[in-house]
Amino acid sequence: MTPLVIGIDIGTSGARAVAMRPDFSIAGHSAVPLDRFGRDGRAPTAWWQAVKAALTDLLSRIDRAAVRAIAVDGTSGTLLPVDAAGRPLAQPLMYNDKVADGDILAAIAREAPAASAAHGATSGLAKALRFQHLPGIAAVLHQADWIAGNFSGRFDVSDENNALKTGYDVEARRWPAWIEAVGMRMELLPRIVEPGDVTGALTAAAVELFGLPRDVAVVAGTTDGCASFLATGAATIGDGVTALGSSLTIKMLSDRPISAPRFGIYSHRLGNAWLAGGASNSGGKVLAQHFSLARIIELSAAIDATTATGLDYYPLSTSGERFPIADPALPPRLTPRPADDANYLKAMFEGIAAIEALGYDRLAELGAPALTSVRSVGGGATNPAWTAIRRRKLGVDFLPALSDEAAAGTARLALMGASRAGLL
Repeated sequence: MTPLVIGIDIGTSGARAVAMRPDFSIAGHSAVPLDRFGRDGRAPTAWWQAVKAALTDLLSRIDRAAVRAIAVDGTSGTLLPVDAAGRPLAQPLMYNDKVADGDILAAIAREAPAASAAHGATSGLAKALRFQHLPGIAAVLHQADWIAGNFSGRFDVSDENNALKTGYDVEARRWPAWIEAVGMRMELLPRIVEPGDVTGALTAAAVELFGLPRDVAVVAGTTDGCASFLATGAATIGDGVTALGSSLTIKMLSDRPISAPRFGIYSHRLGNAWLAGGASNSGGKVLAQHFSLARIIELSAAIDATTATGLDYYPLSTSGERFPIADPALPPRLTPRPADDANYLKAMFEGIAAIEALGYDRLAELGAPALTSVRSVGGGATNPAWTAIRRRKLGVDFLPALSDEAAAGTARLALMGASRAGLL
């Protein structure tokens, strides 16, 4: 019997589960939308119902007796307060929710080091400070922590990646003293372990609910962004992953941490390496303002990617850029417009590719290693003309992404934990 592990991704639209073999091949996967369980996608009960449904569906199509470990990833910066039994005490604050309390934000701005990811109204720490005075509160958890706790019964542990925006010092590997100076009740913060560490085993209730072996390990997971990077198979210093979705996001595996808050750059720790990157305001949403998906596909077939238009576009939907240029007033640059729609689309492809190249150059300027390869995910990664233009701009090897499912990246962490525990 080939052993299996399971990675679970709980995102903004639903839950996904992947079963993986020790050779990283996928044995099965399933997905369940959150809206099946009501309109409120921020309700923890909906998260858990979606996870249960996705896992139940997956287990119906694999040998559940072969499962050795489970790990969970969640949206970065989503927090919820719980009591001693792990019951949510209030509606969570999601990754993009802003804390409007000026005193909280001023305290963080005063005490936090400039390079900390805890700055800003959407930070995990700002949300934890907002929650800490609730009656009966025992802990403030990240989304992935709470889902994992429903498997293990532990509601006191998190991982280094999810804890980053809550102020955890990933270089020193501790909650820093300045967090207490901000006014945070330190006893409410979870104990932090490395992604891939075993944190417990299934509870008797989880064993009965899912029909799994009693010795299945629960393994510390990560954020959805880190999981997506791991899923691609990128694992060598200098490997880059570009996500070409609504926005352009790049991540690179570095041998040292890179921090530049004004560009939105901070580094997650992955063992003894670091995952650094940033997100531009450019990307697919700009293309969608001008052409439908069907039209983009049609026009792309007419593009000669071996030549350049000579146009110098900086495609943005509105004024303002965060990375690789930090300028809230930077205007879009989409003129002059060629008469031919294919050339117009080609010039936008070139512009976004130039932003991608500048992004990797920016990381190198800040101390990251030189880019050696790129794996691409997202809808834009399937466009041959755009890919050819990007190859020409970046001048490095383009490698296939093994998967673009975050759950597959989290399954890799489950494999790591199962191996460390001697379960494989």
